[in-house]
Amino acid sequence: MIPRLIVSTLGWVLGMGALLFGAAGTTRWPAGWAFLVEMTLLSLASGIWLARRDPALLAERMSIFVQRGQKRWDQIFMMCAAVAWIVWLALMGLDARRFHWSDVPLWLQGIGGAMMAASIYLVCLVFRENSFAAPVVKIQSERGHKVIDTGPYAYVRHPMYSSAILYLVGMALLLGSWWGLAFVPIIVAGLGYRAVREEGVLAEELTGYDAYMARVRYRLVPYVW
Repeated sequence: MIPRLIVSTLGWVLGMGALLFGAAGTTRWPAGWAFLVEMTLLSLASGIWLARRDPALLAERMSIFVQRGQKRWDQIFMMCAAVAWIVWLALMGLDARRFHWSDVPLWLQGIGGAMMAASIYLVCLVFRENSFAAPVVKIQSERGHKVIDTGPYAYVRHPMYSSAILYLVGMALLLGSWWGLAFVPIIVAGLGYRAVREEGVLAEELTGYDAYMARVRYRLVPYVW
């Protein structure tokens, strides 16, 4: 499992590096390298921890994003999300390095890196509580899928998406791209759409989810939404 994790992580990092530095038009981009190194270390550390704690969940997380049992609308969403991710990475490379449209202070870039680390910590809290945190929307009957309402799920219904917001903001800041940061609300709107559609599936097909929604009012951000 761990060798597969390493290969998958390195492949993902190389792909993102190619997009970022290709758009930047140069490899002389310290913030780009800092992002790739931090993401590699965080991904491997959290993945190795999960391999030891919940290998079934890690296997689920490393599965492809379009799969059998997944709702059709979610398959379309994931394909659109992949395109948006590619566009976003290219935009930040163009902005922060090739054309120098943005000038983000170094101290704020450092805060961005800290936000990324904090988001991965929150993701680990999610994984600790929820062994059914698949990357796609589906009911995992074969694994005894049930409602999780402990840990971060006691505060928001989609803590994984909440941590993703922190990661996205931190990533744009670390890479030094105001335009990348301006793109984040569009991505968050997509996460909000998916959260609502996902809740419809869970309320219809997962016993007890209706009652959970009544207990925990907020989807992504406490006291906001």
